[in-house]
Amino acid sequence: MSNGKWSPESWREKEKRQIPEYPDQKKLEEVESTLSEYPPLVFAGEARQLKNRLAQVCNGDAFLLQGGDCAESFGEFNSAVIRDNLRILLQMAVILTFGEQKPVVKVGRVAGQFAKPRSSDEETKDGITLPSYRGDIINGHPFNEASRVPDPERMIRGYVQSSATMNLLRALSQGGYADLHQVHAWNLEFVKKSSQSKRDEKMANRLDETLAFMQAIGITGDTSPQIRESEFYTSHEALLLNYEQALTRRDSTTARPEDGYEGDWYDCSAHMLWIGERTRQPDGAHVEFLRGVKNPIGLKCGPTMTPDDLMVLVDKLNPRNEPGRLTLITRMGEDLISSKLVHLIRKIKAEGRNVVWSCDPMHGNTVVAPNGYKTRKFETILKEVRGFNEVHKAEGTYAGGVHFELTGKDVVECLGGGQNITHAELAKGAYKTLCDPRLNATQALELAFQLVEMGDLEE
Repeated sequence: MSNGKWSPESWREKEKRQIPEYPDQKKLEEVESTLSEYPPLVFAGEARQLKNRLAQVCNGDAFLLQGGDCAESFGEFNSAVIRDNLRILLQMAVILTFGEQKPVVKVGRVAGQFAKPRSSDEETKDGITLPSYRGDIINGHPFNEASRVPDPERMIRGYVQSSATMNLLRALSQGGYADLHQVHAWNLEFVKKSSQSKRDEKMANRLDETLAFMQAIGITGDTSPQIRESEFYTSHEALLLNYEQALTRRDSTTARPEDGYEGDWYDCSAHMLWIGERTRQPDGAHVEFLRGVKNPIGLKCGPTMTPDDLMVLVDKLNPRNEPGRLTLITRMGEDLISSKLVHLIRKIKAEGRNVVWSCDPMHGNTVVAPNGYKTRKFETILKEVRGFNEVHKAEGTYAGGVHFELTGKDVVECLGGGQNITHAELAKGAYKTLCDPRLNATQALELAFQLVEMGDLEE
């Protein structure tokens, strides 16, 4: 279907939601112009490679693991945070790869996950009302008038931090930090300390035997790059379109001079971008922008999404029905996943559309604890993933991925799990998130083991 002429700025003529009003328009234009001259953070060829990997997921030959911080911050930016978040995803990927016997495509919520949608434009504390905090790339978290004014210069800082993050991620994933033997050693250490060690020990020992056999026949990091290196991709919600447009570039390798075609457009702020539940209006600015870039695209699908709504968006975002182009990230809540998801799956299946199905069991399961802390329950998260997989199994479709908000740090933000975190522990100083509660490192690994051990990832 035809969606009209597209350009990197055509979104500006559409309805805009969750995009701030900057008081200094001249400064905003200057920042956008400056960013448009900066080098890309990722390359078109890398985005195409991720699309190929996601096409494997679409065909049932690989699995998608997407995860990372709820929101990156300027204040908590150092090499340890980046390293630890990468480490937990690598550890989860090894567990899932061995359990699934399929490649795991690793995509981080990192190097650009700064902007956050909000349910209200304002928030009130102690009788004072101020604009809502929308992420460090837009305004500041401190509850004062000066901090909450949207500042375009924050986009420059976001770019610089993302660039440094990308540099370290490339070095770690390709320089030996991701060596399979090292990652497995970390998992063995976790199993020894885990309260669920008996459940996890059998699988860890099987993997240990497999690696020992591989080493005995000469398959090591020195002889096989696949052992010591790992593909790792970045993603974030494409919320602040001023920033996304400024980092959108033509790919000269796809140019066809004989036809006067200058090349495909790619949003070079990340390998993969997604549209959130609050900005998925078919004629809105966010759908307009992302339909025109060639990156792999994600679409959050909440409980209000109808099959007809979904098809309109699929037609706009993946009109050529390309495998790997579109990932549908469901976020229903554990009580609605079974009753709502089935209708979307049946519609996509009946229409013969190529999509990756992924489960975000975090955003539909947020609750407020009696002491006022926003939290999520580990067991509820696991139930939604289980329900997601059961529906796919019943419909004969492939449950291709999971999408988690998590951190490699030892925070206390989600309840339950093997650590048996309670409401009271949320207030003891380890609740660090600026927005939504995240799984900590122990909970994330426990979840990966449970997904495999309980058969949640079986076809």
